[in-house]
Amino acid sequence: MTFVPFDDRDGWIWMDGDFVPWREANTHVLTHGLHYASSVFEGERMYDGEIFKITEHSERLHRSAGMLDFEIPFSVADLDDAKRATCAKMGFSDCYIRAVAFRGPEQLSVSAFPNKTRVAIAAWEWPSYFDAATKAKGIRLEWAKWRRPDPATAPSAAKAAGLYMICTLSKMAAEKNGFSDAMMLDWRGYVAEATGANVFFVQDGALHTPPTDAILDGITRRTVIDLAAAKGIEVVVRHIRPEELSGFTECFVTGTAAEVTPVGQIGEYSFTPGELSLGLMEDYGRLVRRQG
Repeated sequence: MTFVPFDDRDGWIWMDGDFVPWREANTHVLTHGLHYASSVFEGERMYDGEIFKITEHSERLHRSAGMLDFEIPFSVADLDDAKRATCAKMGFSDCYIRAVAFRGPEQLSVSAFPNKTRVAIAAWEWPSYFDAATKAKGIRLEWAKWRRPDPATAPSAAKAAGLYMICTLSKMAAEKNGFSDAMMLDWRGYVAEATGANVFFVQDGALHTPPTDAILDGITRRTVIDLAAAKGIEVVVRHIRPEELSGFTECFVTGTAAEVTPVGQIGEYSFTPGELSLGLMEDYGRLVRRQG
């Protein structure tokens, strides 16, 4: 696939209530969100003309902004309409949508009282994060050097840009070592999540997944829990120690980008994608495309 820089593409981006040409969707280099990470975002997917869980994503964007002590000047309904309009203007029925809200350039200091909140929405075509063959055998993850922070030190429940700095470092390190991603621990040493996805394990026919006391409460995570419940699969939400991975037979990660992706390896531990993981992957695919 030919690499096309994101600042040099055709199309339109919704910014602060209006559409601007893609290449003109700019903000100043002294924007507060760039220097002090006062930025929150959402990643969403449109399938066959419908944005999956669109309102839940808009609501979370508002909550994340509130945790960073700024207010989005558009309602949840406004954001929903803007996302649909952006996809329509781009001519997409299957795509990825990125909504971002950040403090602007009015003042550049740690304090940001005069700064206005900017909001932008972009959409682009982006197929499944991993190809079908890779999913079938399971992706490989290494252990990350960095840990998810104590909620007393950062707003870990927010989908905030600053929290992804250690995710970028961890994923790039993993890719340099031949892995697809990295698995992160929390500050206590419990299994937390991958750099952009929640994690589930299988043991004796039940799902085990970490609680959201130090990680993002993923919308795809909640969707998979609902799918499992509908099939009568027990879901155990608990803290998981790294050494417990030897007792799990299957593993998969969930997220808007990753969707439901089986895992074949985390560090020294191996898993075999099986009936439960592959079944939930298929169930999720049918759900998002409204196929029953």
